[in-house]
Amino acid sequence: MTALRVVLAGLGVRGKHWADVLTRSPRCEIVAYADPNPSAVKRIAGLFGERPAFASAEEALAATPDAQALVLANPPIGRESQIRAAVERGIPMLIEKPLALSVAEAAQLVKIAENVGVPLMVGLNFRYLTVTQETMDLLASDAVGKPEFARFTYERYRDGNRPDLNKYPLTMDQPMLWEQSIHHFDLMRYVYQQEPVLVQAQTWNPSWSMYESDANVAALFTFDGGMIVNYQGTWQSGWAEPRFEWRTDCSNGIISQRDQFGELHYAHRNESTLTRVDLPPHETWVTETQALLEAFVDTVIDGAPLQCSGRDHLMSLAMVEACALSSRESRAVTINSLLG
Repeated sequence: MTALRVVLAGLGVRGKHWADVLTRSPRCEIVAYADPNPSAVKRIAGLFGERPAFASAEEALAATPDAQALVLANPPIGRESQIRAAVERGIPMLIEKPLALSVAEAAQLVKIAENVGVPLMVGLNFRYLTVTQETMDLLASDAVGKPEFARFTYERYRDGNRPDLNKYPLTMDQPMLWEQSIHHFDLMRYVYQQEPVLVQAQTWNPSWSMYESDANVAALFTFDGGMIVNYQGTWQSGWAEPRFEWRTDCSNGIISQRDQFGELHYAHRNESTLTRVDLPPHETWVTETQALLEAFVDTVIDGAPLQCSGRDHLMSLAMVEACALSSRESRAVTINSLLG
């Protein structure tokens, strides 16, 4: 079996995960690195092996004629030239979320790829968590009835100055929404198989926040199938201990996820205790990224339908942008109004 030859661009925190997963995969081979930071290149080369290294994805693609795929794990800024360089060569792309920092820019990037039929997949790894799949199975089985409303709570004190975290969120606009909530909003769409219609939201920054823009989000979403989801997320919690709960109330019980990577339970209405759903072992940031990569390779090599497409991603980005607009203008926002 011939391995897929991959250029890996962006060798920061997420790039390290990708280098690990790509190196482990029997179906992939990293043929070049791209990062403007020589120290990042040296670190990744020391961990995963020397490869030809370039300052940009454009340079790497131009100098690597045998490349067959591009993984972009860099910040969501200035990606158009990188995507055009891949599209000109007909090279499929797997790009870390968010695709861009506005719906309009993301839509333009999607159009560039779609116009010539080049696959563009967005790295929404949380869709591939076993806990996500098990939650969907519970809903599909009607084990606790029809879902009607939910509460999604994510609380974290994210120390943006930690050396193992990317620094650009410290100064970006709405960092919680664009870097973290995007995952949560996408999961709501994916798990409930419904599209958002309306949101009323408020974003703010606590007095102790190290972020220049709002690190806290509260939002109430209405979906086209009737779901109502009450969301609260923070990167600047008053307590450093992280907390997570995604509770879905259904016509005959609840589903409760108490850790973003696992700990799934359910209960019927009149039961006094929760029933635990057994999940397989999980290596954080690796197991679900491996599943994401497999889906991408299935498309590129085997011609399987594209998952997590750039086109689909636009709706999740619209949820983010709608929250920011709702907070700024103190009004409810219709999600579709941002999709043109």
